[in-house]
Amino acid sequence: MSIRVGMIGAGGIGRYHLERLTADERVEVVAVCDVNHAAAEEAAGRIGAVSYASWRDLLAKEKLDALFICVPPFAHEEIEEQAAAKEIHLFVEKPTGLDLETVARKQAVIRQAGIMTSTGYCLRYLDTVQQAKEYLADKKIAMVRGHYLTKFVETGWWRQMAKSGGQLVEQATHTLDTMRYLAGDIGQVYAQMQLLVSRDLPGTDIPDVSSVALSFRSGAVGHLDACFIQPDHRTGVEVLGKNFRVAIDGRHLTIVDEQGSRTIESGIDMYLEQDRAFITAILTGDRSLILSPYESASKTLEVTLAANQSARLGTPVAVHH
Repeated sequence: MSIRVGMIGAGGIGRYHLERLTADERVEVVAVCDVNHAAAEEAAGRIGAVSYASWRDLLAKEKLDALFICVPPFAHEEIEEQAAAKEIHLFVEKPTGLDLETVARKQAVIRQAGIMTSTGYCLRYLDTVQQAKEYLADKKIAMVRGHYLTKFVETGWWRQMAKSGGQLVEQATHTLDTMRYLAGDIGQVYAQMQLLVSRDLPGTDIPDVSSVALSFRSGAVGHLDACFIQPDHRTGVEVLGKNFRVAIDGRHLTIVDEQGSRTIESGIDMYLEQDRAFITAILTGDRSLILSPYESASKTLEVTLAANQSARLGTPVAVHH
């Protein structure tokens, strides 16, 4: 059986998915859509698919089993609702939106449709992250430390709070999600954010430095630091408990405990693993293969939006999921 897939969004992350999907013998990518129709035509032409400039036209004209939604966070419109009404399984890139009310509405429609969903939290599919989760399964976690320290993104919409939600919502969300995945849900955040040294970048109104204190429901404490003022890129998560430390540094996992220290490097393509898991879940009906369904991504979004609110108010903000 071949899974008929449509792609909305032919930009950077959309191209990543197209490369992996076209390498999967179980998949036929039949349509590519982008508001920049030239980009859709180029991508579709390479793989023998039909191109569209309108997602509404794509959904009206194509019979799909699955749809990959790879659009900026401000551009989701009613894509999820319209696709769910046609019982099309959905892969939605992160973040799933910019406000909880809209995302909750989409989630309700998705739940009612009973379709499969996956979201773009690809780090969960790393073998090193899976080994870290297995190691931590019977451990009492006391502290969780995360960082996402990188360069400025040149994309115009990314530097605008109204379109991206800021770095924490759109980018460092990967690190926050990994912290949630390894240490459990978060009950409260207290954030400080400033636009300090990037005011010279035209049209930029998002904070260039952020620090978020996190209270986990388990009782563990933590923090996440993010910025886009560095000349290089570093991201990682460190989980600490009594006599152990689990550190994920990019693709490397280091475990330090009373038995000593050992480091493992990931040997897999996390995007390939993520997309194949989604396709296999559709074919087999096994939802457990999907490590980040829409509902989980909504919880990560809620934490990042709460952090933005905390920074605006100057007070701690509760997370209600």
